[in-house]
Amino acid sequence: MAIEKKYSSDKKICRVTFSLPKEVNVNFNEISVVGDFNNWDPHKSKMTHTEADGSTSLELNLESGKEYHFKYLCDNEVWLIEPDADKQVQTHYGDSQNSVLVI
Repeated sequence: MAIEKKYSSDKKICRVTFSLPKEVNVNFNEISVVGDFNNWDPHKSKMTHTEADGSTSLELNLESGKEYHFKYLCDNEVWLIEPDADKQVQTHYGDSQNSVLVI
């Protein structure tokens, strides 16, 4: 699992690439990145299986100066956190964690 950040020249926008290796995504038909940036809507940010090595990825442009909570949703039932995120925080439900990007 991986996160890559590339800032625009004026640092106002960051292009974030979310990547999952084949070993993770091979067990799922559909993976979405859901979080604050898309109102936790799994239909807005679906990952694509287009990489030659079998990995799955998604690029999003996010506004700088914010923290974004997110998770991966696999087949609309399995939640995964991102170990390479900037941090992990307890959800407001208290039963799991969210990954956090600091942009």
